[in-house]
Amino acid sequence: MQINVYSIEKKEDFQNEIKEFIKKSKQFANVNNITLYSKSLSKTDNPQKEYSKILEKYTQCGFNVILSPDGKLVDSFEFSKFFEHSHVNFFIAGAYGFEEAFKKKGKLISLSPLTMSHKIAKLVLFEQIYRGLSIKHNHPYHK
Repeated sequence: MQINVYSIEKKEDFQNEIKEFIKKSKQFANVNNITLYSKSLSKTDNPQKEYSKILEKYTQCGFNVILSPDGKLVDSFEFSKFFEHSHVNFFIAGAYGFEEAFKKKGKLISLSPLTMSHKIAKLVLFEQIYRGLSIKHNHPYHK
């Protein structure tokens, strides 16, 4: 199983914590943390369009899950069903979120009704990936 997390950010935080969840997940899947940034982001007057340009090519293969505040709230058991697919891509935008056209390229979810920084959301996502894989494989972590 292949799981890719694509995020738009200039500087990564929580690297050690994310690496730890990736390491724990290895027994179930190959999980990748892919951080992307373009210098043109600092010059654009339409960052949402630029996010789409950066991420578009990664939506072509696999089951896509797009994080957005207006996405569907899912619990951990529903989240674990994403891993019925052999290739899953998660997308996290920058501070301005995704444009509507990009949101249609996958399943739109929200991690919480709370507003959180993208860096915190990313850490929560990696924990939920490990939790979801644990649920799928009947591992005791979820209990």
